[in-house]
Amino acid sequence: MPYPEEWVAPAREELTNIGIKELRTAAEVEETLGREEGTVLVVVNSICGCAAANARPAVADALKSTPKPDVLTSVFAGQDMEATERARKYFSPQPPSSPSVALMRDGKLVFMLHRNRIEGRSSEAIADDLKEAFRLYCGVEA
Repeated sequence: MPYPEEWVAPAREELTNIGIKELRTAAEVEETLGREEGTVLVVVNSICGCAAANARPAVADALKSTPKPDVLTSVFAGQDMEATERARKYFSPQPPSSPSVALMRDGKLVFMLHRNRIEGRSSEAIADDLKEAFRLYCGVEA
């Protein structure tokens, strides 16, 4: 059962305030992740503590660097169920994980950062992982 929206709104805004577009419906996910050109970042947001302390700050930090993905998106696990379920189909065969961060290139998953690589790590270390993925998959040479 979803949390009350007033509890979730600050976690949503933490990402939308840095330019990340929320995908709240399955149709929005399909329209965005069905792209066959370019790079798309998908943050699987969560209300948990490791999302607040580690994942969202790491994403914000990583996005200050270049290169970065062409399209910045998020889905909210446990809140926007259909959107999250549809996004996870694009991440197959990776198991569901929240929070997590996925990077797609030309319609294919190229990088996945699961909860087990978020929880217990510093936001700086996570940001470094994301920056390296951006360098590998979003740069001109990629």
